[in-house]
Amino acid sequence: MAGRAVLQVPHHGEDPDEAALPADYRTIVVIVRAVGGPVQVRAVGEELGLEVVVRGKLESLRAKMTELVGRGSLHKRPDGRFTARP
Repeated sequence: MAGRAVLQVPHHGEDPDEAALPADYRTIVVIVRAVGGPVQVRAVGEELGLEVVVRGKLESLRAKMTELVGRGSLHKRPDGRFTARP
């Protein structure tokens, strides 16, 4: 948008609306929920078909998952794994 920032993930409220998320973010939330417990970024990357052998390939996925934490869709545990919010 010609030098203007575009908000891809909407601001969070008290009840996060996952339908407003872009498709790739919704897919991440679905994968984490399907696991049913704490999941590492690597496991989500494998499910998405990313090259998980090279650590740098997962950094953009880690950033998206961390953004979902800030929006209230995911929770990041102290051990670095992610779980879905109820």
